[in-house]
Parts: sequence; C-alpha cells; structure tokens
Amino acid sequence: MGKRIEKANMDLLVNCFLSLKDKNEAQNFFEDLCTIKELQDISQRLEVAQLLMEKKKYQEIASMTGASTATISRVNRSLMYGNNSYETIIQRVHAE
Repeated sequence: MGKRIEKANMDLLVNCFLSLKDKNEAQNFFEDLCTIKELQDISQRLEVAQLLMEKKKYQEIASMTGASTATISRVNRSLMYGNNSYETIIQRVHAE
C-alpha cells in the first residue's frame, strides 16, 4: 500500500505492542502514546472494518459510526487490498 514507516521506528512500535502484558497495560500505553482523537479514529476504523465485514452499506456505516465515506472507503481498500490484518484481528477478538 502506501509509504512504509521507517523500519527501525516500526520495529520499536511493534515490539512495544508485543511486550504489553494485559488489557490494562495496553489501555494505559495507548492513552500515553496517542491523543484522544487518534484513539477515536483508530477505534472508529476498527468498527468500520467490522461493519464492512458484515456487508453493511456505506451510508448505514456512516450513520452508525459517524465515519466519513472517505474513511469507510479507505478501510474498505485495506480490507480488499491490504494485509488481511483487520480480518485476522477482528476474527481473533470475536473467537475469544
């Protein structure tokens, strides 16, 4: 897809995620790492991905989530042409 994050920076970020031990630690880390707006945007994209996977229509998703059609389209592109990460993570979370 688009421009990749510099490898050393991405490695550090991924390694930090992988070192988180529980939900509370993860929430604290994300709250320290991201702004409230960034967390809202990320969680909204996950919700949009879930709804797209449920075959909901763009307008229905926009109404339910407040996401713009541009955001919905971007998430849909990731679902169609990305690394299958949304599907993997959402399915894994629902299997727990």
